Amino acid sequence: MNASGAPDVLPQPPPPPPAAEGVPPGVSAGERYGPAPAAAPPWHGTQPPDPRTGGATGYALGGVDVPPARRAQAPRPEDRTEEVPQPAPAPVPARAPATDDAAPQPRPEVHHLGDRAPTYAAEPGPLPPADPAALGALVPDTVLEGARYGGYTLRAASLRGDSARYRGETRRDFLLTARFGTGDDALVLVALAGGDRAAPGAAEAAAELCRTVAAAVGRSQGRLADDIRAGRRDALRSGLQRLTDRGYGRLRARAAELGLAEEEYTAGLRGLLLPVDPECRTRVSFGAGAGGLFRLRSGQWQDLEPAGTVPPPAADTAGPADTAGEPGGVFRFRASVAGPGDVLLLCSGGLAEPMREEAALQAELATRWSAPEPPGLAAFLADIQLRLKGYADDRTAAAVWEV
Repeated sequence: MNASGAPDVLPQPPPPPPAAEGVPPGVSAGERYGPAPAAAPPWHGTQPPDPRTGGATGYALGGVDVPPARRAQAPRPEDRTEEVPQPAPAPVPARAPATDDAAPQPRPEVHHLGDRAPTYAAEPGPLPPADPAALGALVPDTVLEGARYGGYTLRAASLRGDSARYRGETRRDFLLTARFGTGDDALVLVALAGGDRAAPGAAEAAAELCRTVAAAVGRSQGRLADDIRAGRRDALRSGLQRLTDRGYGRLRARAAELGLAEEEYTAGLRGLLLPVDPECRTRVSFGAGAGGLFRLRSGQWQDLEPAGTVPPPAADTAGPADTAGEPGGVFRFRASVAGPGDVLLLCSGGLAEPMREEAALQAELATRWSAPEPPGLAAFLADIQLRLKGYADDRTAAAVWEV
């Protein structure tokens, strides 16, 4: 206190400068960030230098990772295309017409054949109804199959017709392809069946008939392969007729169990046996009911079944077609020797009918299938579903291209 009794007022030191953000109390900025940076070198020009390239700065010493600046590089000659005149592209040579030694022309996009469009749309509409307790019975819209062996290439497809796609009905045709045996003794079987659109059990009958006949062929594979190689035509005909008869016998029994008439639970059947042995060129076809067998030779179609409007050709080396009475209709059998470049077409009634009645379909398929190489799976499917007005049934077909 002073003489007047007032308390002594000591001079206060000036307040410390505010601490920098993030600096703990009692720690100076110099202790936190280090000594003050040296003065930045002078710069000239319109832009200041990049602080990341000019040595240590306060920004760099603050514990912040700064990516190094990329050094300027001269543009590469190939990167300066806008400054270098480019030569004009060479003209594309015109495609030469397809020949036996040239690649085939691309398939043209054909929406339909004939001067009138089909009644129904080309693509599927509603799906068929499904039973949650019987999902294994669902039938896909389209089935596609293929194989290649030493002497031939196989393509097969089955698809819903335009009418069934429009109404959301299931496909009634059925396709089965199988190889029985191994090595050169093996046999390839193609079995297809087509049911009547008005028959309530057509889809089930077609599937059962194909599976029954295929199982019988598989059990008799060894004997059938020997008969084909040895040319035992009579043995083949009688044996395959018995197998076919048994298949239709099972359909009759099943129809009785379901309380249906025989014509309500049946289907037309076609089968094709193809030896794997490249030295054996005999092709055996058989079946009954609706369907067809055609051969493309030297650019011309031949109907190999007497029901066709085109007269059948002269007898092959293995003999002409045989017919006999059969519960499913007339039993048909043919054992023929394939020639180089032949195309054999086996089909259900949905394709056999337009093949016999529409010259435009024969001409289009002859053009497409006369190329040096067989079509791929997708191209074959496009060929099989060539649309014509008035033909809206399911289509199932198998074609064999001979080397």
